[in-house]
Amino acid sequence: MRYVILYWSRYGNGERIVKELTKMLKSKGSKVAVLNAKETEPRNIPDADMYIFSAPAEKFTIPKDMRNMMKGLKGMEGKKYGMINTHGMKRNWLGKMEKLLSKKKMIKVAEIDFRMGDNTEKGEGLRDGWVSELKSFVTKIQ
Repeated sequence: MRYVILYWSRYGNGERIVKELTKMLKSKGSKVAVLNAKETEPRNIPDADMYIFSAPAEKFTIPKDMRNMMKGLKGMEGKKYGMINTHGMKRNWLGKMEKLLSKKKMIKVAEIDFRMGDNTEKGEGLRDGWVSELKSFVTKIQ
């Protein structure tokens, strides 16, 4: 299976999740392309069987680079996707991501929400058990 992971990370927590996700998918024989939303043009996204979008919630929304990436996607009708959201609030912002992707007529397969703990700004905000939660997400997107 071919995956494209599009992510945005300010402090490194999301990037840490993406690295672990990539490792898990490759261990199962999948091909994985990882693209940073800050550095990638939406028209340069490779074809894949599944797209994973990973972004934090900041100031009650998804970062501008990720929003622009999602808005700029073309030809994604019928493509499958999963979402990962990191945040420090009491609720997640997966709905904001889903709203942008539903306009592209993509098919949501799975979502996962990671509420950050202490030391988020040092890239150490992931709580105990996050790897197990990520493994559960992987079973849904395969």
